[in-house]
Amino acid sequence: MNSPFVFDVAALLRSSATPTQRTQTGPSPLRIGLPLVAIEEGSDVTVDAFLSPLGDAVLVDATVTAPLSGECARCLRPLEVEHSFHVNEVFAASDDFVSGDSVDDDAEENPPRIEGTELDIQQALTDVVGLNLPFSPTCDYFGIGECDSERTPEPDGVSGEDEKNLPDPRWAGLEKFL
Repeated sequence: MNSPFVFDVAALLRSSATPTQRTQTGPSPLRIGLPLVAIEEGSDVTVDAFLSPLGDAVLVDATVTAPLSGECARCLRPLEVEHSFHVNEVFAASDDFVSGDSVDDDAEENPPRIEGTELDIQQALTDVVGLNLPFSPTCDYFGIGECDSERTPEPDGVSGEDEKNLPDPRWAGLEKFL
């Protein structure tokens, strides 16, 4: 199975290389996301990438469009929406690639590596998806509309009772003194 996240960049590592635009579509090799909402394994993913040579590295500026599936954290309605994520990452061909001035030399972080002649944006996409999706997705967030009030439980866990006649639980213990 060919991953839509893997790009062959052999031509971009030559000294005379020019930036190139590539679009790849294919099934997601694994589930990417959070427990309640994610890009499911096998769902069709489109990666529209602009690849720029940087000498001993390649800059990937990509938009990944994929269907998200999950469920609303409030009403548990199934969520099925198309969503786009932006990935911007530099991939180094060697360890000698200079990534910039580091304020803290102990926390030096190397850019991801190009393996052979291929780079894989899957980890960069996983990071972007994890940081941009809500941990508790709702119908409102994805523009599906309001949560179904019939299926949404009350915040205190009590539904269907008359709200005005409920005793305040903080004072309920004082009733025995009246």
